[in-house]
Amino acid sequence: MFESIVTLLIYICLVVGVMFLIIWVLGQIGVPLPAQVIKIAWVIVALVCLLLLWKALGPALTSGHLPALR
Repeated sequence: MFESIVTLLIYICLVVGVMFLIIWVLGQIGVPLPAQVIKIAWVIVALVCLLLLWKALGPALTSGHLPALR
């Protein structure tokens, strides 16, 4: 369980990093992105992260207990 949680956190960091990198590169090459588009993109990233969390922790949460992390 601990290994899957750490792997999940690494995946979330990668997803956020890729999104930040995409926004930064588009800004550097001169593509004007409206603030609303950037906000929507971050909301999509947050939803993807929630989906990853649900897939990893869903079975433990629906059974009513989380196993101890050792």
